[in-house]
Amino acid sequence: MKTLHALSRTREEYRDTGFIAEEECSEDGLSVSEEEYWEKYYNHPDFNYEWNNGYLEEKPMSDLKGSLVYQWFLVLLRQFLQEFPIAKMIGLEFGFRLALPRKTSIRKPDLAVVLNTNPIMLGDTEFSYKGTFDICIESLSYSRLKEIKRDTVEKKKEYEGIGVREYYILDARKIETAFYQLNQKGKYQKIKPVRKEIVQSEVLPGFKFRISDLYRQPSLEEMATDEVYQGYVLPFYTDIKHRAEYAEQQLMEERRKSEFLAAKLRELGIEI
Repeated sequence: MKTLHALSRTREEYRDTGFIAEEECSEDGLSVSEEEYWEKYYNHPDFNYEWNNGYLEEKPMSDLKGSLVYQWFLVLLRQFLQEFPIAKMIGLEFGFRLALPRKTSIRKPDLAVVLNTNPIMLGDTEFSYKGTFDICIESLSYSRLKEIKRDTVEKKKEYEGIGVREYYILDARKIETAFYQLNQKGKYQKIKPVRKEIVQSEVLPGFKFRISDLYRQPSLEEMATDEVYQGYVLPFYTDIKHRAEYAEQQLMEERRKSEFLAAKLRELGIEI
């Protein structure tokens, strides 16, 4: 079986081999300038590329388990920001430039947060962010070992170096899941969970979640009555539920009164 050497061939060389169509060929590892990256690869129609100090790095697709963890966390974060609109949330394929002392990279976190108090505002019509995200979140893919290392080691160093205040790594297989925040020395330290499993953000005061819920993925209705989430998940749901419970209690009380009155009337020989 013939093989192709992905890291040493350009798109034209791939096409010339005749083994694979041009539009299906990833250029992961190709050396390009930053200008060329922004012009040709940042919004590539077929592949999602980041740029690392002169080289393209393709972001892998997630498997189902990873996608479910990502989607649950996305909905949770959206619930918080709807109740407390103190920041904007950015999804996939939205990048920012990291000008580090020894290198420059352009990263596209799976999720990111920009506080309203961030000195560089995020414009509604922008396709990339000119500042530094306040929180970056990556959902691991297990396609290749180097991609795991990219998120757990390389990006961790880059995000720390550029000053991303919190960095979350979501791993559906429960191996590499981690939550970091910058300490006073500008270094990442793991967020110490409350009661061993509740992570609380300092960047987003009030945003908290159980680590185990990343994998269990409870429904919004369930979380609405959970002490951990009820401060921001479907707050109206709890209020409606309490109103319904109160109305039911009142109805039951009225029924008891009616039954008591009917019994007294029967004692007097009066049938209703």
